[in-house]
Order: sequence, then structure tokens, then C-alpha cells
Amino acid sequence: MWSTRRRNAGFTPQYEGLETLYERYADRGLVVLGFPCDQFGNQEPGDEEEIKSFCSLSYNVSFPMFAKVLVNGDDAHPLFAWLRAENAGLRGGDIKWNFTKFLIDPDGKVVQCYKSTIKPEALAADIEESLAG
Repeated sequence: MWSTRRRNAGFTPQYEGLETLYERYADRGLVVLGFPCDQFGNQEPGDEEEIKSFCSLSYNVSFPMFAKVLVNGDDAHPLFAWLRAENAGLRGGDIKWNFTKFLIDPDGKVVQCYKSTIKPEALAADIEESLAG
């Protein structure tokens, strides 16, 4: 089992903001996808079920959560290899930390990459614009 203290540190509270965006825009086509990654200071301990349970119980997350993936390096998940290749705002081509967020438009184009420090609510205007087409 993981340490609750460690899980509540850093950017973990952003799950709540991501869930708010999901609930607000899902009927217009927004899908939030969560991909846990333990490549950044081992801040995503636990297996898939533990992570899903934590997110659901602690932050009421209802958007899809996937198994842990690698986002950097030669063994990165193909989705993240593609996102890094698109280089949407990534300096050096690598994802720097957990809770880096990507906005992809309905046509599959990467619109923006947001640093971990950007809170989910700050994405609302860009989401509105993207969904408006």
C-alpha cells in the first residue's frame, strides 16, 4: 500500500479539477484520460486497482484511469511517444513531471501542452475554444 502523505503531496489534488472539467464538458465531447506514471520520484506507487480506488475515493474521479505507463524513454507508451514527438510545448522533448496535461482537438491534433503547475481550471477557455471547432 502507498503512503497517503506522499499521495496528497504535489499535484495530486488536481484530480478534483480534472474531474470538474470532465463533468462540465463531457456532454460536449471532452474526455479526460488519466495515465499514472511512476517515472517521477516514485510518486505513483501502487498497482492499477489501488490507483483507481485512491482516485475514486479521494477525488471522486469518474473519468477513465489506465494502468501505469512510461511517458519518457525508449519504452514509453506509444501515445506518449507520439505526444512528445508533437512537441506541443515540451522543451527538450520530454515530459518533465506528473500531471502534465495535453489538449487534443476533435480532429486528433495536439492543441496545447500544459505544465504540471497549470491547474486544470486554467484549461477551460482553451477547451471551450477547441470544442467550438
